[in-house]
Amino acid sequence: MTADTLRGGDIRAQARAGLLVGPTCGLAPGYLQANLVIVPQDLAFDFLRFCQRNPKPCPILDVTEPGVWEPSHVADGADIRTDLPRYRVYRRGALVDEPSDIVRWWRDDLVAFLLGCSFSFEAVMQRAGLPVRHLEQACNVPMYRTNLPCVPAGVFSGPLVVTMRPLTPAQAIEAVIITARYPQAHGAPVHFGDPGAIGISDLARPDFGDRVTVRADEVPVFWACGVTPQAVLMETKPELAITHHPGCMFVTDRLAEDAGRIG
Repeated sequence: MTADTLRGGDIRAQARAGLLVGPTCGLAPGYLQANLVIVPQDLAFDFLRFCQRNPKPCPILDVTEPGVWEPSHVADGADIRTDLPRYRVYRRGALVDEPSDIVRWWRDDLVAFLLGCSFSFEAVMQRAGLPVRHLEQACNVPMYRTNLPCVPAGVFSGPLVVTMRPLTPAQAIEAVIITARYPQAHGAPVHFGDPGAIGISDLARPDFGDRVTVRADEVPVFWACGVTPQAVLMETKPELAITHHPGCMFVTDRLAEDAGRIG
């Protein structure tokens, strides 16, 4: 079975068994992938409002009830405690653990949010003949903090994080048209061209993920990123928060094309 024929449940099963420990980009193409944010119940309403006010980086796919680890709206029978390759655990804004499962960290008051991911539209870009450089170079997508502030909500505030994919100007225009059809996967880019205009000083040093090659005829194209909540959590410093490790997503049973028909 190849990466092209795998389904969301296959990827989750590999993660649960400890067979998948790296990024999920390029795996189970056609299925919606999701960022994960878990916060205590007393912060869940503030975080829900944060997502509603910042739909580009935080498009909501599912929200669990307190203490429930099955995101049944997007993946019946799944377990968000075990079904991602790697996690990050934050205590008061400090990264304290990067485990392969979060069973020992789980509490009955935790609420999980699954937020759309731009990995979901990469297969569509490839079918259109557009390059996806981090897949070509077999690495994680580069991610950068920007100087663009998110809209605050309750205790949550912080900077927008973006992913970057290099394209020629003509390809960038085509990518805008294609990805705008996928609002649940961050939709159209938020910027392309000069990185300094959004506070990125060095493309060769991403804050998360890996560096990729930008060729002489290409411009960097930036999409809102679901790692934004991790930057926000570092500033908000809640007592406990859990996220996916950047690039190590939850793969749902929903098809990206279904998201493409929304709106």
